[in-house]
Amino acid sequence: MSGLYLHIPFCKQACSYCDFYFVTRTSEREHFVERLLSEIQSYKDSPFASEKVETIYFGGGTPSLLEPKQVEDILAEIREVFALDIRELTFEVNPDDVNAAFLQALHGLGVTRLSMGVQTFQPDLLAFMNRAHSRREALGCLELLQASAFDSYTVDIIYGNPGQSLEDLNRDLDLLLGFDPPHISAYSLTIEPGTRLGKQVELGRIAPPEEDKVADHFDVINDRLKAQGIERYEVSNYSRPGREAVHNRSYWRHRNYLGLGPAAHSFWWDQKAVRWEQKPDLRGYLRGGDIRSDREALTLEQLAEERLMMGLRTREGITKEELNHRYEYRLSERQTSYLKARAEEQKVRFDARIKLTDKGIKIADAIILDLITLH
Repeated sequence: MSGLYLHIPFCKQACSYCDFYFVTRTSEREHFVERLLSEIQSYKDSPFASEKVETIYFGGGTPSLLEPKQVEDILAEIREVFALDIRELTFEVNPDDVNAAFLQALHGLGVTRLSMGVQTFQPDLLAFMNRAHSRREALGCLELLQASAFDSYTVDIIYGNPGQSLEDLNRDLDLLLGFDPPHISAYSLTIEPGTRLGKQVELGRIAPPEEDKVADHFDVINDRLKAQGIERYEVSNYSRPGREAVHNRSYWRHRNYLGLGPAAHSFWWDQKAVRWEQKPDLRGYLRGGDIRSDREALTLEQLAEERLMMGLRTREGITKEELNHRYEYRLSERQTSYLKARAEEQKVRFDARIKLTDKGIKIADAIILDLITLH
Protein backbone atom coordinates (compact mmCIF):
# COMPACT_ATOMS: atom_id res chain seq x y z
CA MET A 1 0.00 0.00 0.00
CA SER A 2 1.39 3.37 -0.90
CA GLY A 3 -0.27 5.70 1.57
CA LEU A 4 -2.40 6.43 4.60
CA TYR A 5 -4.58 9.53 4.72
CA LEU A 6 -6.01 10.70 8.05
CA HIS A 7 -8.83 13.23 7.93
CA ILE A 8 -8.83 15.45 11.01
CA PRO A 9 -12.25 17.14 10.69
CA PHE A 10 -11.88 20.14 13.00
CA CYS A 11 -11.64 23.83 12.11
CA LYS A 12 -11.89 27.00 14.16
CA GLN A 13 -14.19 28.55 11.57
CA ALA A 14 -15.47 28.01 8.03
CA CYS A 15 -13.42 29.47 5.17
CA SER A 16 -15.78 31.02 2.63
CA TYR A 17 -14.62 28.83 -0.30
CA CYS A 18 -14.13 25.46 1.43
CA ASP A 19 -16.35 22.44 0.71
CA PHE A 20 -14.23 19.88 2.58
CA TYR A 21 -15.92 18.16 5.50
CA PHE A 22 -15.22 19.80 8.84
CA VAL A 23 -16.88 20.70 12.13
CA THR A 24 -16.18 23.59 14.50
CA ARG A 25 -16.94 21.51 17.61
CA THR A 26 -13.29 21.26 18.59
CA SER A 27 -14.20 20.04 22.09
CA GLU A 28 -14.68 16.56 20.57
CA ARG A 29 -11.02 16.20 19.59
CA GLU A 30 -10.11 13.84 22.42
CA HIS A 31 -13.05 11.54 21.72
CA PHE A 32 -12.19 11.66 18.01
CA VAL A 33 -8.60 10.58 18.61
CA GLU A 34 -9.79 7.64 20.73
CA ARG A 35 -12.11 6.55 17.91
CA LEU A 36 -9.36 7.03 15.31
CA LEU A 37 -7.05 4.79 17.32
CA SER A 38 -9.78 2.12 17.34
CA GLU A 39 -10.25 2.44 13.60
CA ILE A 40 -6.52 2.02 12.99
CA GLN A 41 -6.48 -1.03 15.26
CA SER A 42 -9.39 -2.55 13.30
CA TYR A 43 -7.06 -3.06 10.32
CA LYS A 44 -4.65 -5.27 12.25
CA ASP A 45 -4.15 -8.61 10.46
CA SER A 46 -6.16 -7.35 7.46
CA PRO A 47 -4.86 -7.36 3.86
CA PHE A 48 -4.31 -3.61 4.22
CA ALA A 49 -1.70 -4.21 6.90
CA SER A 50 0.33 -6.55 4.70
CA GLU A 51 1.53 -3.89 2.23
CA LYS A 52 4.19 -1.42 3.27
CA VAL A 53 3.08 2.16 3.84
CA GLU A 54 5.37 4.71 2.18
CA THR A 55 3.52 7.94 2.92
CA ILE A 56 1.28 9.26 5.70
CA TYR A 57 -0.75 12.44 5.31
CA PHE A 58 -2.58 14.28 8.10
CA GLY A 59 -5.17 16.43 6.32
CA GLY A 60 -8.45 18.08 7.12
CA GLY A 61 -9.90 20.12 8.50
CA THR A 62 -7.02 21.42 10.57
CA PRO A 63 -4.62 18.78 11.91
CA SER A 64 -2.64 21.46 13.75
CA LEU A 65 -5.54 21.70 16.21
CA LEU A 66 -4.34 18.38 17.63
CA GLU A 67 -1.97 18.29 20.59
CA PRO A 68 1.48 16.76 19.98
CA LYS A 69 0.64 13.94 22.42
CA GLN A 70 -2.43 13.08 20.34
CA VAL A 71 -0.31 12.98 17.18
CA GLU A 72 2.19 10.77 19.03
CA ASP A 73 -0.55 8.33 20.04
CA ILE A 74 -1.90 8.15 16.48
CA LEU A 75 1.53 7.47 14.98
CA ALA A 76 2.29 4.85 17.64
CA GLU A 77 -0.91 2.99 16.73
CA ILE A 78 -0.07 3.19 13.03
CA ARG A 79 3.38 1.75 13.68
CA GLU A 80 1.85 -1.12 15.63
CA VAL A 81 -0.67 -2.06 12.93
CA PHE A 82 0.98 -1.29 9.59
CA ALA A 83 4.32 -2.20 8.03
CA LEU A 84 6.07 1.10 7.39
CA ASP A 85 8.74 2.15 4.94
CA ILE A 86 8.16 5.90 5.22
CA ARG A 87 9.36 8.17 2.45
CA GLU A 88 7.20 11.13 3.50
CA LEU A 89 5.04 12.05 6.48
CA THR A 90 3.06 15.24 5.84
CA PHE A 91 1.15 17.31 8.38
CA GLU A 92 -1.12 20.24 7.48
CA VAL A 93 -0.88 23.35 9.65
CA ASN A 94 -2.58 26.72 9.85
CA PRO A 95 -0.37 29.73 10.66
CA ASP A 96 -2.35 30.71 13.77
CA ASP A 97 -1.69 27.32 15.42
CA VAL A 98 2.08 27.23 15.00
CA ASN A 99 4.86 28.07 17.43
CA ALA A 100 8.46 26.90 17.67
CA ALA A 101 7.71 24.26 20.31
CA PHE A 102 4.92 22.78 18.18
CA LEU A 103 7.19 22.52 15.14
CA GLN A 104 9.93 20.94 17.22
CA ALA A 105 7.47 18.40 18.63
CA LEU A 106 6.18 17.42 15.17
CA HIS A 107 9.69 17.00 13.83
CA GLY A 108 10.61 14.86 16.84
CA LEU A 109 7.60 12.62 16.14
CA GLY A 110 8.86 11.85 12.65
CA VAL A 111 6.91 14.37 10.56
CA THR A 112 9.07 15.10 7.50
CA ARG A 113 6.96 17.62 5.61
CA LEU A 114 4.55 20.42 6.48
CA SER A 115 1.76 21.87 4.38
CA MET A 116 0.77 25.40 5.39
CA GLY A 117 -2.36 27.16 4.17
CA VAL A 118 -1.47 30.85 3.77
CA GLN A 119 -3.71 31.56 0.73
CA THR A 120 -2.78 35.27 0.74
CA PHE A 121 -0.99 37.90 2.82
CA GLN A 122 -3.48 40.64 1.94
CA PRO A 123 -5.72 41.51 4.95
CA ASP A 124 -8.78 42.29 2.83
CA LEU A 125 -8.51 38.99 0.97
CA LEU A 126 -7.95 37.06 4.21
CA ALA A 127 -11.18 38.64 5.51
CA PHE A 128 -12.98 37.77 2.24
CA MET A 129 -11.87 34.15 2.61
CA ASN A 130 -12.79 34.18 6.32
CA ARG A 131 -9.39 32.79 7.23
CA ALA A 132 -8.60 32.42 10.94
CA HIS A 133 -5.05 33.78 10.65
CA SER A 134 -3.68 37.25 10.02
CA ARG A 135 -0.96 38.53 7.69
CA ARG A 136 1.39 38.86 10.68
CA GLU A 137 0.75 35.26 11.76
CA ALA A 138 1.42 33.96 8.23
CA LEU A 139 4.73 35.83 7.99
CA GLY A 140 5.65 34.77 11.53
CA CYS A 141 4.94 31.13 10.71
CA LEU A 142 7.20 31.27 7.66
CA GLU A 143 9.96 32.76 9.82
CA LEU A 144 9.50 29.90 12.30
CA LEU A 145 9.68 27.36 9.46
CA GLN A 146 12.93 28.85 8.21
CA ALA A 147 14.42 28.57 11.69
CA SER A 148 13.09 25.04 12.29
CA ALA A 149 14.52 21.61 11.47
CA PHE A 150 12.07 21.24 8.57
CA ASP A 151 13.62 21.50 5.13
CA SER A 152 10.56 20.14 3.33
CA TYR A 153 7.32 22.08 3.30
CA THR A 154 4.74 23.57 0.96
CA VAL A 155 2.81 26.81 1.14
CA ASP A 156 -0.70 27.08 -0.34
CA ILE A 157 -1.87 30.23 -2.10
CA ILE A 158 -5.15 30.99 -3.85
CA TYR A 159 -5.42 33.19 -6.94
CA GLY A 160 -8.28 34.40 -9.10
CA ASN A 161 -10.24 35.87 -6.21
CA PRO A 162 -12.96 38.43 -7.01
CA GLY A 163 -11.34 41.83 -6.64
CA GLN A 164 -7.79 40.42 -6.50
CA SER A 165 -5.56 42.48 -8.79
CA LEU A 166 -2.32 41.43 -10.42
CA GLU A 167 -0.62 43.87 -8.05
CA ASP A 168 -2.12 41.99 -5.07
CA LEU A 169 -0.89 38.71 -6.48
CA ASN A 170 2.59 40.04 -7.16
CA ARG A 171 2.80 41.43 -3.63
CA ASP A 172 1.91 37.98 -2.27
CA LEU A 173 4.56 36.37 -4.46
CA ASP A 174 7.16 38.96 -3.44
CA LEU A 175 6.63 38.09 0.22
CA LEU A 176 6.43 34.33 -0.29
CA LEU A 177 9.46 34.03 -2.57
CA GLY A 178 11.46 36.04 -0.04
CA PHE A 179 11.35 32.92 2.14
CA ASP A 180 12.65 30.67 -0.67
CA PRO A 181 10.10 27.86 -0.16
CA PRO A 182 10.89 24.43 -1.65
CA HIS A 183 7.30 23.83 -2.78
CA ILE A 184 4.24 25.96 -3.53
CA SER A 185 0.68 24.85 -4.25
CA ALA A 186 -1.23 27.53 -6.16
CA TYR A 187 -4.96 26.96 -6.53
CA SER A 188 -7.40 28.89 -8.67
CA LEU A 189 -10.40 29.89 -6.57
CA THR A 190 -13.22 27.43 -7.17
CA ILE A 191 -16.77 28.44 -6.33
CA GLU A 192 -18.42 25.37 -4.83
CA PRO A 193 -22.20 25.04 -4.29
CA GLY A 194 -23.23 25.14 -0.66
CA THR A 195 -20.25 27.14 0.52
CA ARG A 196 -20.53 30.65 1.89
CA LEU A 197 -18.94 31.98 -1.29
CA GLY A 198 -21.16 29.84 -3.50
CA LYS A 199 -24.27 31.24 -1.82
CA GLN A 200 -23.04 34.82 -2.27
CA VAL A 201 -22.45 34.22 -5.98
CA GLU A 202 -25.85 32.53 -6.30
CA LEU A 203 -27.51 35.58 -4.73
CA GLY A 204 -25.64 37.91 -7.06
CA ARG A 205 -23.73 39.60 -4.25
CA ILE A 206 -20.36 38.58 -5.70
CA ALA A 207 -19.42 38.16 -9.36
CA PRO A 208 -17.06 35.27 -10.10
CA PRO A 209 -13.72 36.31 -11.62
CA GLU A 210 -13.48 36.44 -15.39
CA GLU A 211 -11.66 33.57 -17.11
CA ASP A 212 -9.19 35.93 -18.81
CA LYS A 213 -8.24 37.41 -15.44
CA VAL A 214 -7.71 33.97 -13.91
CA ALA A 215 -5.55 33.02 -16.90
CA ASP A 216 -3.46 36.17 -16.37
CA HIS A 217 -2.96 35.22 -12.71
CA PHE A 218 -1.91 31.71 -13.77
CA ASP A 219 0.67 33.14 -16.17
CA VAL A 220 2.12 35.44 -13.51
CA ILE A 221 2.49 32.58 -11.03
CA ASN A 222 3.95 30.24 -13.62
CA ASP A 223 6.46 32.80 -14.91
CA ARG A 224 7.57 34.12 -11.53
CA LEU A 225 8.01 30.73 -9.90
CA LYS A 226 9.83 29.36 -12.92
CA ALA A 227 12.23 32.31 -12.82
CA GLN A 228 13.04 31.32 -9.21
CA GLY A 229 13.72 27.68 -10.14
CA ILE A 230 10.35 26.49 -8.79
CA GLU A 231 8.89 24.48 -11.66
CA ARG A 232 5.31 23.34 -12.23
CA TYR A 233 5.00 19.56 -12.10
CA GLU A 234 1.19 19.44 -11.86
CA VAL A 235 -1.49 22.00 -12.69
CA SER A 236 -1.49 23.40 -9.16
CA ASN A 237 1.86 22.25 -7.77
CA TYR A 238 5.33 23.76 -8.13
CA SER A 239 8.60 22.64 -6.59
CA ARG A 240 12.32 22.85 -6.76
CA PRO A 241 13.91 19.78 -8.43
CA GLY A 242 13.55 16.71 -6.22
CA ARG A 243 11.13 18.39 -3.79
CA GLU A 244 7.89 17.18 -5.33
CA ALA A 245 5.24 15.78 -2.98
CA VAL A 246 5.33 12.00 -2.83
CA HIS A 247 1.91 11.33 -1.30
CA ASN A 248 -0.18 13.14 -3.91
CA ARG A 249 1.65 11.46 -6.76
CA SER A 250 0.36 8.15 -5.43
CA TYR A 251 -3.22 9.31 -6.03
CA TRP A 252 -2.37 10.36 -9.57
CA ARG A 253 -0.76 6.98 -10.36
CA HIS A 254 -3.47 4.70 -8.93
CA ARG A 255 -1.39 3.34 -6.07
CA ASN A 256 -3.24 1.86 -3.11
CA TYR A 257 -4.18 4.15 -0.24
CA LEU A 258 -6.35 3.87 2.84
CA GLY A 259 -8.35 6.79 4.24
CA LEU A 260 -9.12 7.00 7.96
CA GLY A 261 -11.58 9.32 9.68
CA PRO A 262 -14.94 10.72 8.50
CA ALA A 263 -15.10 11.76 4.82
CA ALA A 264 -11.80 10.02 3.97
CA HIS A 265 -11.51 8.13 0.67
CA SER A 266 -9.76 4.83 -0.04
CA PHE A 267 -8.59 3.02 -3.17
CA TRP A 268 -7.44 -0.58 -3.47
CA TRP A 269 -6.34 -2.32 -6.65
CA ASP A 270 -5.37 -5.94 -6.32
CA GLN A 271 -6.98 -8.22 -8.87
CA LYS A 272 -9.87 -5.79 -9.08
CA ALA A 273 -9.96 -2.07 -8.38
CA VAL A 274 -12.38 -0.71 -5.78
CA ARG A 275 -12.98 2.67 -4.19
CA TRP A 276 -14.98 3.66 -1.14
CA GLU A 277 -15.38 6.59 1.18
CA GLN A 278 -16.32 7.22 4.77
CA LYS A 279 -19.48 9.22 5.30
CA PRO A 280 -18.98 12.85 6.38
CA ASP A 281 -20.54 12.16 9.76
CA LEU A 282 -18.47 12.85 12.86
CA ARG A 283 -21.26 11.91 15.27
CA GLY A 284 -21.78 8.57 13.56
CA TYR A 285 -18.02 8.01 13.57
CA LEU A 286 -17.75 8.76 17.28
CA ARG A 287 -20.55 6.30 18.03
CA GLY A 288 -18.32 3.60 16.59
CA GLY A 289 -20.60 2.64 13.73
CA ASP A 290 -19.39 1.58 10.29
CA ILE A 291 -19.63 4.74 8.19
CA ARG A 292 -18.00 3.27 5.08
CA SER A 293 -19.93 3.53 1.84
CA ASP A 294 -20.44 0.51 -0.40
CA ARG A 295 -17.37 -0.33 -2.43
CA GLU A 296 -17.48 0.88 -6.01
CA ALA A 297 -15.92 -1.56 -8.46
CA LEU A 298 -14.03 0.22 -11.23
CA THR A 299 -13.57 -1.10 -14.77
CA LEU A 300 -10.29 -0.85 -16.63
CA GLU A 301 -11.85 1.73 -18.94
CA GLN A 302 -12.89 3.90 -15.97
CA LEU A 303 -9.39 3.60 -14.52
CA ALA A 304 -7.81 4.45 -17.88
CA GLU A 305 -9.93 7.59 -18.19
CA GLU A 306 -8.99 8.62 -14.65
CA ARG A 307 -5.32 7.98 -15.40
CA LEU A 308 -5.56 10.14 -18.50
CA MET A 309 -7.19 12.93 -16.49
CA MET A 310 -4.61 12.77 -13.73
CA GLY A 311 -1.61 12.10 -15.94
CA LEU A 312 -2.29 14.97 -18.32
CA ARG A 313 -2.44 17.38 -15.39
CA THR A 314 1.20 16.53 -14.60
CA ARG A 315 4.45 17.65 -16.21
CA GLU A 316 5.42 14.09 -17.12
CA GLY A 317 2.11 13.25 -18.80
CA ILE A 318 1.42 9.61 -19.55
CA THR A 319 2.85 7.06 -21.97
CA LYS A 320 0.84 5.12 -24.51
CA GLU A 321 2.64 2.02 -23.25
CA GLU A 322 1.25 2.47 -19.74
CA LEU A 323 -2.26 2.93 -21.11
CA ASN A 324 -1.89 -0.19 -23.26
CA HIS A 325 -0.32 -2.55 -20.73
CA ARG A 326 -1.75 -1.49 -17.38
CA TYR A 327 -5.22 -0.44 -18.54
CA GLU A 328 -5.65 -2.28 -21.88
CA TYR A 329 -6.56 1.09 -23.34
CA ARG A 330 -5.62 2.09 -26.85
CA LEU A 331 -6.17 5.48 -28.41
CA SER A 332 -8.81 5.56 -31.10
CA GLU A 333 -8.21 7.10 -34.52
CA ARG A 334 -10.32 10.09 -33.49
CA GLN A 335 -8.25 10.59 -30.33
CA THR A 336 -5.02 10.31 -32.32
CA SER A 337 -6.23 12.89 -34.85
CA TYR A 338 -7.31 15.20 -32.04
CA LEU A 339 -3.94 14.98 -30.30
CA LYS A 340 -2.08 15.64 -33.54
CA ALA A 341 -4.22 18.75 -34.13
CA ARG A 342 -3.52 20.02 -30.60
CA ALA A 343 0.17 19.31 -31.12
CA GLU A 344 0.17 21.55 -34.20
CA GLU A 345 -1.33 24.27 -31.98
CA GLN A 346 1.55 23.68 -29.52
CA LYS A 347 -0.87 22.69 -26.77
CA VAL A 348 0.19 19.04 -26.63
CA ARG A 349 3.38 17.06 -27.11
CA PHE A 350 2.43 13.75 -28.68
CA ASP A 351 4.77 10.86 -29.43
CA ALA A 352 5.35 7.82 -27.21
CA ARG A 353 4.31 10.08 -24.33
CA ILE A 354 1.33 12.43 -24.19
CA LYS A 355 1.73 15.63 -22.19
CA LEU A 356 0.41 19.17 -22.20
CA THR A 357 2.55 22.23 -22.85
CA ASP A 358 2.32 25.39 -20.76
CA LYS A 359 -0.14 26.64 -23.35
CA GLY A 360 -2.23 23.50 -23.11
CA ILE A 361 -2.18 23.21 -19.33
CA LYS A 362 -4.24 26.40 -19.05
CA ILE A 363 -7.12 24.61 -20.77
CA ALA A 364 -6.31 21.15 -19.41
CA ASP A 365 -9.86 20.34 -18.37
CA ALA A 366 -11.25 21.08 -21.82
CA ILE A 367 -8.56 19.04 -23.60
CA ILE A 368 -8.99 16.09 -21.26
CA LEU A 369 -12.78 16.10 -21.63
CA ASP A 370 -12.51 16.26 -25.43
CA LEU A 371 -9.98 13.44 -25.47
CA ILE A 372 -12.06 11.09 -23.32
CA THR A 373 -15.25 11.83 -25.24
CA LEU A 374 -13.58 10.85 -28.52
CA HIS A 375 -12.67 7.31 -27.42
